[in-house]
Amino acid sequence: MKKFLNWQKQFKVKTIMKNYVNKLYFFVLLALLSACKISKNVETPNAALPENFRNAATTADTNSVADLPLDSFFTDASLQRLLDSAIVKNYDMQVALKNIESAQLLFKQTKFAYLPSANLNIGVGSSRPSDNSLNGLSASSFLGTTHIEDFTANVGLSWEADIWGKIRNRNGRALAEYLQTIEAKNAIQTNLVATVSQGFYNLLMLDAQLAIAQKNLALNDSTIKIFGFQFTSGQVTSLAIQQAEAQRLTAAKLIPQLQQSIILQENALSILAGELPGRTQRDINLDQVSFPKTLSAGVPSAMLTRRPDIRRVELALDVANANVGIAKASMYPSLVITASGGINSFKASNWFSIPASLFGLASGGITQPLFQRNLLKTQYEVSKVERERTVIQFRQSVLYAVGEVSDALVKIEKLKEQEDIAATRVRTLEQAITNSNLLFQSGMANYLEVITAQSNVLQGELELVAIKRAQLSANVDLYRSLGGGWK
Repeated sequence: MKKFLNWQKQFKVKTIMKNYVNKLYFFVLLALLSACKISKNVETPNAALPENFRNAATTADTNSVADLPLDSFFTDASLQRLLDSAIVKNYDMQVALKNIESAQLLFKQTKFAYLPSANLNIGVGSSRPSDNSLNGLSASSFLGTTHIEDFTANVGLSWEADIWGKIRNRNGRALAEYLQTIEAKNAIQTNLVATVSQGFYNLLMLDAQLAIAQKNLALNDSTIKIFGFQFTSGQVTSLAIQQAEAQRLTAAKLIPQLQQSIILQENALSILAGELPGRTQRDINLDQVSFPKTLSAGVPSAMLTRRPDIRRVELALDVANANVGIAKASMYPSLVITASGGINSFKASNWFSIPASLFGLASGGITQPLFQRNLLKTQYEVSKVERERTVIQFRQSVLYAVGEVSDALVKIEKLKEQEDIAATRVRTLEQAITNSNLLFQSGMANYLEVITAQSNVLQGELELVAIKRAQLSANVDLYRSLGGGWK
């Protein structure tokens, strides 16, 4: 008898150990299956990049102007204050920050994706079966009542094994989408900085053009006075005075036009800065703005890591890879394990009687979609097409970026040449005004030559400040196109 009991204990121990080993094998198999990837990710494609940007220096400098922070590239204090206000108060920037906050909350939630779902259920039921039914006869015989009551409190658990990486891909997608919102904010800031600075330089140009118009108006007034003296002495006709007055009105008409443009530009800058329309403070004029004579573009490959829009498309490829994995996993069987445990009683007085009222239930099942297979397959094929489209968009964004840098470089180069020519032309025309006045007073030139010289100077000076403004704008374009402005 004693040997039989020992054998029985050994049999129970072996049985328990066997059950544990079987469970261990089961979980090891799940782990191995979870490590399998049922879809292969597409890597970020190698973009077609030149060795050097067009119109850049032949010797590539690894340093880039885009690495400079805002306050090092834009040195004017009034512009820095405007940019600081825009970055903080601009409503597009505020919306972008809220998008980051929302995506961050969703990403933090993904750490609970591998945990089972749990629900607490508390239920009270009462039923009155028919006296002629089996339940009614049983209740009368065994419970001595015609009503059946049921009191239950239990916790239900449900867990899906991530065999095919569906949850892992969802988490990866959430991370990529969160990072995309950060890059979107950086892209908005880069464009905002460029827009505000270019608007500020446009405002300085309008100030300079207004000063030119006012100076030419005063010059025209002086010319009209001279013509008036000449008319009194009979040296010129009334036609000369009329032509001079027409030239004066041309300069005078520019003043309200430029004043209107100044106010409109100030309003636009105020709105970009998140403020009500008002005057824009400027402590500098157009001629005092300066950038380094040589703005290095760096190597094209470094641009890919700086430009937020390109980084955002790279992350879109991560999202597309995750979507392909999710769609592929949906076509495979799902292993779902459920468990429930709690207390149950026919009488309220025995509801919390432990351990008598305790109960437990555990089950597992594998589900395989049948009639939805064609739909799931279509979704899988669509996700692959979307991924291919993302790859094309990445290549396109790189191509556009290289083109923008090259455009900015050629603008800087050719606008400098135009400025030199325009400045020489203005100096020549200014000398022509002096000569025409002297010749007119000595009777060796007519009034039309004086008026023409004044008109040419006005147009030449307006053109020169426009070229200077275009130069500054090209410098900002280079800074933006290289990925500067968000640091």
